[in-house]
Amino acid sequence: MKNILVVICFLINAVVLSQNCEYSLKGEVIDFHNATPIENAAIKVLNTNNYAVSDINGNFTLKNLCNKVITIEVSHISCETQIISIEIKENAFETILLEHHLDELNEVVVNTTIRAENTSISRSLKQKTIDDFTDKSLGDALNTISGVSSLNTGSTIVKPMIHGLHSSRLLIINNNVRLFDQEWGDEHAPNIDINASNSIEVVKGATTLRYGSDAIGGLILVKPKKYATIDSLFGSSTLSFNSNGLGGIVNSELIKTYKSGFYGKIQANYKQFGDFKAPDYYLTNTGTKNLNASVAFGYNSFEKGFDAYYSIVSNEFAILKSSHIGNVNDLVTTINNEEPSIADDFSYTIDYPKQSILHHLAKVEAYKRFKGLGKLTAQYDFQINRRKEYDLRRGDYSDTPVIDLRLFTTSFQPNLLIDAIDDFEINTGFLLRFQQNDAISGTGASPLIPDYEKYDAGVYATANYKMDLFNDISAGVRYDFSRIEAVKWYNTTDWEETYNYDELFPEFESGTTDNSETLTYPEFTFHNFSANLGYTRHFSNDFELFFNYGLASRMPNPSELFSDGLHHSAARIETGKLTIGKEVANKFMFSLQRNSQKFGFTISPYYNAINNYILLIPAGITTTVRGAFPVWEYEQVDARIFGIDIDLDVKLNSKFNYSGSISLLQGDNLTDDIPLIQMPSTNFSNSITYYNKNLNQLSIRLNHKTVLQQKRYPDYNFYTYNATVDDYVYVDISTPPSAYSLFSFNSSANFKAFKTGTLKVEFNVENIFNTSYREYLNRLRYFGDELGRNFNLKIKINY
Repeated sequence: MKNILVVICFLINAVVLSQNCEYSLKGEVIDFHNATPIENAAIKVLNTNNYAVSDINGNFTLKNLCNKVITIEVSHISCETQIISIEIKENAFETILLEHHLDELNEVVVNTTIRAENTSISRSLKQKTIDDFTDKSLGDALNTISGVSSLNTGSTIVKPMIHGLHSSRLLIINNNVRLFDQEWGDEHAPNIDINASNSIEVVKGATTLRYGSDAIGGLILVKPKKYATIDSLFGSSTLSFNSNGLGGIVNSELIKTYKSGFYGKIQANYKQFGDFKAPDYYLTNTGTKNLNASVAFGYNSFEKGFDAYYSIVSNEFAILKSSHIGNVNDLVTTINNEEPSIADDFSYTIDYPKQSILHHLAKVEAYKRFKGLGKLTAQYDFQINRRKEYDLRRGDYSDTPVIDLRLFTTSFQPNLLIDAIDDFEINTGFLLRFQQNDAISGTGASPLIPDYEKYDAGVYATANYKMDLFNDISAGVRYDFSRIEAVKWYNTTDWEETYNYDELFPEFESGTTDNSETLTYPEFTFHNFSANLGYTRHFSNDFELFFNYGLASRMPNPSELFSDGLHHSAARIETGKLTIGKEVANKFMFSLQRNSQKFGFTISPYYNAINNYILLIPAGITTTVRGAFPVWEYEQVDARIFGIDIDLDVKLNSKFNYSGSISLLQGDNLTDDIPLIQMPSTNFSNSITYYNKNLNQLSIRLNHKTVLQQKRYPDYNFYTYNATVDDYVYVDISTPPSAYSLFSFNSSANFKAFKTGTLKVEFNVENIFNTSYREYLNRLRYFGDELGRNFNLKIKINY
């Protein structure tokens, strides 16, 4: 044994003596973009006490290094930390590049505000707020932001609105991919699973040109989380249960990250609700089923990387059965009744009428940094959206959708960020996109939206300049080319007499007719220009002043051009017009903010002038084989929308906080000198929060929201003949419902569940006093009240 120890000691001594530990590593730490030296960077040999600090010229020296491969960590307070391996054979010199600018993908947070650009005016929802809405929709979550409301179809189909504008006027960007999912319909909710996101940002102006020229209403950015380059495996699971609808959601995600920069993530959830309940009755056939999943993987390093992402969203929405009217006389009866015509007992059954939507989204994005220039990014993505709308039908078509649309969209978009010059950066790039809509045959009904192909190409450039410590300025321009080619059968009488299309568009005629119908090939080309200009002034006393001007152009969507028939889920005839042209909006926004932990506020007035604003309005009644239905037609007018959003945040003491907001808006149809249809009314909210970090991070919040009655609305009421009473009756479809106030309660606490995980428990109550009310912006307000009281229990485990 003694001899063995001697041999071991001899070998160890030989190894030590064979290593020369007298080498040194000299080097410099410089900025990747402009090669300027970086002072006070820390350079450390990992697993040792050997370190150095760079001087004013960026120089450093590490001494007493052995002849082997060493790993050094280079860090700086304003830079991304670098891990570098170097083989030491002799005295060496190394140039180390650090990113001395904030990456545009990282979030710059001031209180609850995140800005997509230095001079844009925006608000955001962080992970905590998203967790509160894990079993609700994107529109429900965004409704908590001042200036954002929603256009609803019942309780589950929720479309976000920004300053009174929705659908095609809002750009929704999901994981850097612009969402296309037949968004033209009032009852088409965005197909996004908010549980797959980390933050949701709302830009209240046409200020982000990278994604399109048609953000007349604004922009919604749904962002994933960025992960640190460490070896780790973590995830979370959420279980939520609601008393109203007797349903909830189960959501889980698992993330694996590697020190090398690779990562992978898988996430899935299932949500189901039965019939929801108003305070006095069940809303028959209002359940929903949702199955969502996503997978992502990629590699992120300082100089290069890629991200791949795929998601599937499967939604099935029941449509309130009492809203299914056979004709205008049913509508009269329903409006005059205080309760829905059908109010059965609770059920999980999703019966007709209903919607079934399946949405696939996939993207691959890669980037490469170039020394002395910037960052080049290229992205390819595609989406497939299949929408089926089912009506109450008899015979051979009882289980066949009346609307069956398949929308395929694919795009390629590179972007170059040039930031080699201090305090100045340029973003430029172009877009190529192809879209194809297929109106599936065999539905037994004329397609509301015809087959079409659409081609888009765009180019843009934006610049941001930090003038000094207190002033920032930005500007940008964009040009988009769009061409749409459709195939559509028109009723010959409509083509030749009603709209005179045979004289206006003779080049669209094919020469083919069949059973009083004319086959046409409409083709349109649009050229859209957009621009923005922004300015920010930072004051030394926590005040900031923002100004933004945005010019946005929007071509008419396929619904506005080609709709022609009964939209079953909307129970109305919708008619588009080939004469519809593009909208052009000029939006001015100001914002005065104070960012203080004790007292903060935001005051944001805005003014939006829209030329050739496209709106869908009632235009009379027509009779079909199914009965008499209201006719809604697309028209164009000059419009203006202006208002103000005010937010207030006050820290009352170390544990209590108050926040409040108010939004006022007015929309005018200048052409007809009447109010615009479907404008949100004045609303305000208040909340008081108690938070105790030392008591399991206990949070208790009481919320209040009041929505006033909309006093400014256009009168589109009409008379119709009622065979039952053998007389003409008055149909009031315009008068808004009364004002209402709602109270809710939220509470949560965090517990140490196990060694490396936490358990978060939430208990919430919505509509505490079980208030009966109807919302003006709910398309089904004629047929039933909004939801009554709901108790919610939520458990989230982070592991």
